[in-house]
Amino acid sequence: MKLTEMSAEELASFKAEVQKKYDDFKAQGLSLNMARGKPSAEQLDLTEGLLTAVKSSEDCFAEDGTDCRNYGGLDGLPEAKALFAPMLGVTPDELIICGNSSLNIMYDTIAKFVLFGTGDGEKPWKDTKVKWLCPVPGYDRHFLITEKMGFELVNIPMDKNGPDMDMVEKLVAEDDTIKGIWCVPMYANPTGTTYSDEVVKRLAAMKTKAKDFKIFWDNAYCIHHLSDTPDKLLNILDECEKAGNPDRVYMLASTSKVTFPGAGVAMIASSEKNIKYLKSMMTVQTIGYDKINQLRHVKFFGTYENLMEHMKKHRAIIEPKFKIVLDTLEKEIAPLGIGSWEKPNGGYFISFNALNGCAKRICQLCKEAGVVLTGAGATYPYGKDPDDSNIRIAPTFPPENELKIAADVFATAVKLASVEKLLAK
Repeated sequence: MKLTEMSAEELASFKAEVQKKYDDFKAQGLSLNMARGKPSAEQLDLTEGLLTAVKSSEDCFAEDGTDCRNYGGLDGLPEAKALFAPMLGVTPDELIICGNSSLNIMYDTIAKFVLFGTGDGEKPWKDTKVKWLCPVPGYDRHFLITEKMGFELVNIPMDKNGPDMDMVEKLVAEDDTIKGIWCVPMYANPTGTTYSDEVVKRLAAMKTKAKDFKIFWDNAYCIHHLSDTPDKLLNILDECEKAGNPDRVYMLASTSKVTFPGAGVAMIASSEKNIKYLKSMMTVQTIGYDKINQLRHVKFFGTYENLMEHMKKHRAIIEPKFKIVLDTLEKEIAPLGIGSWEKPNGGYFISFNALNGCAKRICQLCKEAGVVLTGAGATYPYGKDPDDSNIRIAPTFPPENELKIAADVFATAVKLASVEKLLAK
């Protein structure tokens, strides 16, 4: 029976039962974490061989004879570019291999545009008001970058195909202060959505009043599949070129959840014109990134095909964890009609939508019972979810035995917060 169909007496009885179960959890002194999309220790162990892939000084030479211990190689080793270019569907000439963090690349690139402009002949963004489009629910660290830069953040609703393109097209056509949009186009954080072909084509072709409008295409989960029928994503760089906007998009990815989050490699891809512009500014800040680490990755994987085989090992570890959470939601929440979610086909998160006005209370109840979640509101700019309903669940880090308990605590908190809300009415 759905909770909204219960009488006041039935709700009170339901609340008493759920409260007892919740109090039992609190008494256990739990300390469980489903807050961030971190690989588990078991996943990190998959890449142990990376630590010894370069064993001595004799191993430190690239294919062209470059001594990776020394200066140089501004845009990355040629063999590293060749290895990772297929991740984003680009050529090595359209790619720069950087340090370990794509988030750092995004921050750094936007900071360059603020200080020096985009290279499109328009003035630097520090000299003008800037607005930025933010598909919601979305990635909190994206929003923080543009918030800290002083941009005005504009919510764009997401649906099963991606951002609301009618809204996006209208806004960018009318307002030249709108300079860009955040996109996690495949297995989006947190919804798991992969943008449809139509959405990709419309983003590439839309008319923008700002001549220096940019798409930041953070394809963080492009090889993180959870099924034998992975989603397909249209190549936006190709579509931008076809539409006459070849310099509109910056594509990003990393091995943060493939090898070691603290010691992977990250990359940015764009048109050759944009890459040339970025490199012209990079020469001021670095003579080159960590080539030995790039070489480690090349020696460890060898080929892109081997990299994709490696990702099957990750799937074998995390797919059962997603199943634990999804099965719990289906068993405990679905019959009561007090939440909604999608089964993602890849990525690292499950996006849960509670009854309006319940997300903060659910997170509070979980915290008090010893289960840490990403804070309610984090999936919206400024940390403000207008409906107070969305919660991002990250199942990957805890061991399965702990995850089962954490999922049960979460479901209990959802029930308790929901019945409190209904009784308060």
